[in-house]
Amino acid sequence: MSRPSFLHRASGIFLILLLSATGRAQPADEHPGRSVYQTYCAACHEGGDPRAARLESLQSMTAEALTYTLTSGVMSGQGQELEDEELSAVIGFLAATERSDEWITANRCAAGQRRVDFQGEAVPTAGVDRRFSRNLSARQGGLARDDLGELELAWALGFPGVSGLRSAPAIAGSTLFYPVAATGQVLALDAQSGCIRWAHDAGAPLRASATLAEPLADGTRPLIVTDEFARVHAIDAASGGNLWTVSGAVDPDAATRLTGAPLSYRDRIIIPVSASGVGRGAAPEHECCDGRGAVLALDAATGERLWSWMTMPPAEYTGERNAAGARLRGPSGAPIWSSPSLDEERGHLYVTTGENTSLPATGTSNAIIALDIDTGEQEWVFQAIADDVWNMACTGGEPGPNCPSAEDSIRKDWDFGGAAIPVTLADGTDLLLAGQKSGHLWALDPDDGSVVWQQRVGDGGALGGNHWGVAVDGERVFLPINDPHYSSMSADMIDAGVFAFDIATGEPVWEYRSAPACDGGRRDRVGTCEEKYGFSAMPLVVDGALVAGTIDGRLFIFDGGNGDILFEFDTAQAFETVNGVEAHGGSIDAHSVAAGAGMLFVGSGYERFRQQPGNVLLAFRPAD
Repeated sequence: MSRPSFLHRASGIFLILLLSATGRAQPADEHPGRSVYQTYCAACHEGGDPRAARLESLQSMTAEALTYTLTSGVMSGQGQELEDEELSAVIGFLAATERSDEWITANRCAAGQRRVDFQGEAVPTAGVDRRFSRNLSARQGGLARDDLGELELAWALGFPGVSGLRSAPAIAGSTLFYPVAATGQVLALDAQSGCIRWAHDAGAPLRASATLAEPLADGTRPLIVTDEFARVHAIDAASGGNLWTVSGAVDPDAATRLTGAPLSYRDRIIIPVSASGVGRGAAPEHECCDGRGAVLALDAATGERLWSWMTMPPAEYTGERNAAGARLRGPSGAPIWSSPSLDEERGHLYVTTGENTSLPATGTSNAIIALDIDTGEQEWVFQAIADDVWNMACTGGEPGPNCPSAEDSIRKDWDFGGAAIPVTLADGTDLLLAGQKSGHLWALDPDDGSVVWQQRVGDGGALGGNHWGVAVDGERVFLPINDPHYSSMSADMIDAGVFAFDIATGEPVWEYRSAPACDGGRRDRVGTCEEKYGFSAMPLVVDGALVAGTIDGRLFIFDGGNGDILFEFDTAQAFETVNGVEAHGGSIDAHSVAAGAGMLFVGSGYERFRQQPGNVLLAFRPAD
């Protein structure tokens, strides 16, 4: 029986949604979709693949989001293996029931407190500034180093149907603009109380951090967010109204994600594009692989594309077939799931890339790349590690048909997941800094991409090394390392922690090595506390203090100069929330740490890679 095209299947979404809505009324054990899930999904989602989301995370997704994921998104290769009836059944089994907006309306600010005021200090982007330094002054953050040693929890906000938080807010004055993951809601929050000034429904789960763009000619401030359907939304930051929505996809048939934080520069918005086929490569019958990284420059007023740059040409059939008989395509990959940074003096836009996902390997994978900000023309490429061709067929003990041979690829999955940060030292020397999942920290000459110095910590790996980037304080660069602790490894083999290096020389300054924390009931709350306790989230510097979180849910604040611990807080627990939603914390990962308006904000919970789910935004303030 031939299978319908993805377009045809997606066009039947109304029927699938109807079946999903009626199907969830049945007990889960009796639901016909359970057997489909057990046959096609459970092997990966119940422990077989560390990247696969848990069942509880899948069941927080809407039917629409699941349909998109299985027909056009990152799991469309797996969805292709299902008949229409099976697809409908498994979506019906997994899809979350319709949720009320009561959690929003019950927490609305009082009528006189809903105005968004752009006066005062702003933190407009996850990177803090266009260089993506992740370095806040005391004035910009409204917090001094001495404040950070004694913090108290000001409020907690819970989100229904959410199992992970990944985004950093944009902050202006006393307003926090926060994209709330699977809810699809963008909230303008009062930073001091957590009440909601306005809410905008983007119509799909949200992904990247929020960016507050520069004012348009009429004074409007666009707030830029992206969703799981690879759309870019511009929202009026004052009112929450929609300004425009456009697609960020480069190749219509390739599964695309927009993960990195948008960058605002003058009259344009820079969008990094992550499309690679990495997930679809796991399906033996998928013609692996398509998709490629890209950068889009959009007009801030209209969303019109001004220029685009791709990491490679479109994938073509190579003439080869895999062991399952599927035709192979390439090159593909080098996605840009990191955030761009800007060197205004040189006019360079810097992006970092991931691995190739099918042969042949390209020189733009696992690379730091400089583009001309005005035209998108490539200035130079530094490839840190070559011949790394990897997709999810390469996970597990036995590589699948779409995994390249060891002779053709090193198969390491050593992406760059964080921004490359341009820095200027006191003597006028310019460097470009970036961390990598191999555990490397690179310092390059920003004029030509040549290596000035490098350091490496640990072994790195698909779930190790440096994930989401580094931070600087002007003299030091801070490298979080996430190397996991497997049962076959002794404690002295683990390099998870935070490592500080002198920017000028690359010499080590201090280090903090993480260790399991399973006492005091944490083993019951954090089931993986013995093996997953590294630092993965983007760190943040606030007035010389370093804020960083672990994937077992601990928040740390270090003295940036010597590594002394100033403050520690366990977020992997239940919280009473200001909006009455039952909430608990979990892993701290991705872009989840932010500060501004005199407060420190932490999104706790990250369900990916079999980490600890959670659904709470925590706000800390200096203790009285």
